[in-house]
Amino acid sequence: MVKLFVGGFPLKIDEIELVKLFSLHGDVKTIKLVRDKKTRICKGYGFIEVADQASADNIVAMLNGYEMGDKELVVNIRPDDPTPAPASAPSYEPRRFSPRPNPGASHGHGATDFKKKRPRRGM
Repeated sequence: MVKLFVGGFPLKIDEIELVKLFSLHGDVKTIKLVRDKKTRICKGYGFIEVADQASADNIVAMLNGYEMGDKELVVNIRPDDPTPAPASAPSYEPRRFSPRPNPGASHGHGATDFKKKRPRRGM
């Protein structure tokens, strides 16, 4: 599947209207409009997955720059996410821990320089 970035559409549009428009030019598999988490209002961009590269190329050719209401669509093929490098065997290197200073010991600081922890609450 090929992912497409779609931006610049009117904020009042819903997924069904976009799928109807895009399915005229290619085989749409999924659609995801990005919305504000609190208000659920569309942010004006989203992502569409199409079946193959030919559908993606056709959709970009036909709909990039398409005027929708008072806005102009931006349709781009989303570059593939770089695959993470295979994890090599970790080299063993012993960790060096420095001892925590004892708050009561004299390390140049007075015993009152540390912050006491709050007692735990009973369950």
